[in-house]
Amino acid sequence: MPRTARPTLLPLVPAHGGGRAAMTCRYRCGDACFHAAPNTSANPYFGDVLTEALSRRSVLRAGAVVALATGAAATQAGPAAAGPPPHAPGGPAVGLRFEPISQQTGDRVTVPPGYLHDVLVRWGDPLFSDAPEFDPENQTAAAQARQFGYNNDHLGLLPLGHHRDDHVLVVNHEYTNEEIMFPAYDPENPTRQQVEVAWAAHGLTVVAVTGSRRGRRSGALDVVVDHELNRRLPLTAAFELTGPAAGSEYVRTHADPDGRTVLGTLNNCAGGLTPWGTWLTGEENFHQYFAHAEAVTDEVARERLARYGVLDGESERKWERFDPRWDLAQEPNEVNRFGWVVEVDPYDPSSTPRKRTALGRLKHEGATIRLSDDGRAVAYMGDDERFEYLYKFVSHERYRRGDRAHNMTLLENGTLYVARLTGDSPPAEIDGSGALPGDGEFDGSGEWIPLVSGTTSHVPGMTPEEVLVFTRQAADAMGATKMDRPEDVEPHPRTGVVYAALTNNTARTPEQADEANPRAENKHGQVLELAEEHGDAAAGTFGWRLLLVCGDPEDESTYFAGFDKSQVSPISCPDNVAFDSHGNLWISTDGQPGSLGTNDALYGVAVSGRRRGEVRQFLAVPTGAETCGPVITDRRVLVAVQHPGEIDGATYEDQASHWPDGGTSVPRPSVVVTYRADGRRIGQA
Repeated sequence: MPRTARPTLLPLVPAHGGGRAAMTCRYRCGDACFHAAPNTSANPYFGDVLTEALSRRSVLRAGAVVALATGAAATQAGPAAAGPPPHAPGGPAVGLRFEPISQQTGDRVTVPPGYLHDVLVRWGDPLFSDAPEFDPENQTAAAQARQFGYNNDHLGLLPLGHHRDDHVLVVNHEYTNEEIMFPAYDPENPTRQQVEVAWAAHGLTVVAVTGSRRGRRSGALDVVVDHELNRRLPLTAAFELTGPAAGSEYVRTHADPDGRTVLGTLNNCAGGLTPWGTWLTGEENFHQYFAHAEAVTDEVARERLARYGVLDGESERKWERFDPRWDLAQEPNEVNRFGWVVEVDPYDPSSTPRKRTALGRLKHEGATIRLSDDGRAVAYMGDDERFEYLYKFVSHERYRRGDRAHNMTLLENGTLYVARLTGDSPPAEIDGSGALPGDGEFDGSGEWIPLVSGTTSHVPGMTPEEVLVFTRQAADAMGATKMDRPEDVEPHPRTGVVYAALTNNTARTPEQADEANPRAENKHGQVLELAEEHGDAAAGTFGWRLLLVCGDPEDESTYFAGFDKSQVSPISCPDNVAFDSHGNLWISTDGQPGSLGTNDALYGVAVSGRRRGEVRQFLAVPTGAETCGPVITDRRVLVAVQHPGEIDGATYEDQASHWPDGGTSVPRPSVVVTYRADGRRIGQA
């Protein structure tokens, strides 16, 4: 049986450079931080091209910077308009009026005084009445396929029917921690049963939830077992490839010679909801599941594999021993069938999810949609790895209100862009220390560089299919700006200003520092604001500035939009972002145990008014866990507590966490719902 939790609450060995435990790096991203960054392109860091850029700066910034200042509600004109004077009067922003919690290290979920929290659904909970009760000692693939999956990450909450407390919850299951999932697990010799359980534990869940069974003032929710919309989409479920790269020579396999049907979705991270009521989820660190890259002898193909971080030898999980599709020696194209944005219709349980190739193939954190001024769908995306890029997609067709069938085709055809950013400060003022430049802000301008439009490539020497399947190399060729791990990228629902979480990058050197990535050995990350020219999501140019340069506020290199740093909560490694109905930004973190020595958490941040830049910690997750999701409504905050107990050295027999069930139980990734004890709205006095 599992032993009592260790008294040590922090990693037992030094975390990897990005602040994660070694176990996290091994199972989530295949030890990416122990290998050289795949981006070896000669793209200049934008400080290197500043002299040229300054000569055309006025052209690029004319509309975009005005839009940024307006959208972020800066309080005064001029370059120092980043935030309020110290000790801004008045209380916190509406929606953030709760007592911030302190930094945490315990094996529990912590919320502010006056708030309650419940576990809504956990790994192994039945979604159907014919599913067996969770039995960690005797797991089977058949049982897991009817139960909630492992390592829940992105959450989406959509309305269901006419009752305000009925919803459909969509969840992705990013990866599995075999060592703490299975008794007597031997990583060198996994069994077929363990592998098949892991296949079933990956993927997606759609599940109906309701609050209508509770009292009117309660914010609690319950899973509706056996609801007609409930379904699991594991690695054995069929997914359809659509768009210009579907059927191309790069995605055909022996099992699928047409190149249009893929089994499963893999390593899904963040996502987003569309205006037409579907869910987008991004496939991220797919590279680690594939084995024997050395068997691919074609030089061009090997370069393409290396650009995505695919390695020689066996995979960590050894799946190739049980299915040839994970072996590049036998199926060299299978790897190209992952790395896409997937669109799911949660309202149709018979529908086949679609991998939208028009949005490019990369390590997608997710995708979120905003409509342009002329009604086209615009998707913002980040490629989550060191020195990777920011992207956007603009559909060719326009959104039609009330025409859901048409709108569900919008992501099949359009133009894919990558971002190039320029700072507005002299290069000598950006030295890698994080010191503010002379104008008092990290800011500048940028442009969206087209890569492909439908079946027309804008990248010399690459076909449209090559641009979409090997998007990283296309972006390299067009001189995109290398960023510090672009993760979640979402537009503000009111202003349209786009917020990008740049999680960290300890590999950046002082010589590589630039105004958008101003710190060398950046272990804390930053949050970037981007405003399209004239506020139009389809614009070709934008203005940008950093809202936060994260870390301990006592660290001189941190920056909180000019807000008094003595009044903010420490925050590090921003990952997912969301907004409440008042326009506040909410940020979940991934890596604080290694960077701050405290558990990962959820924060609210004012982005406008005199409290702009004030960071307030709302929730903390248990030992070894990451804060994912989140969903912020007027009455509830939902987060996915991912990989509790993911501490180096932990095993099934020697667990580092026993959350949420306590005692000697195994840790179980879960969705948590938080609400006020008095039934009133979140963050309001």
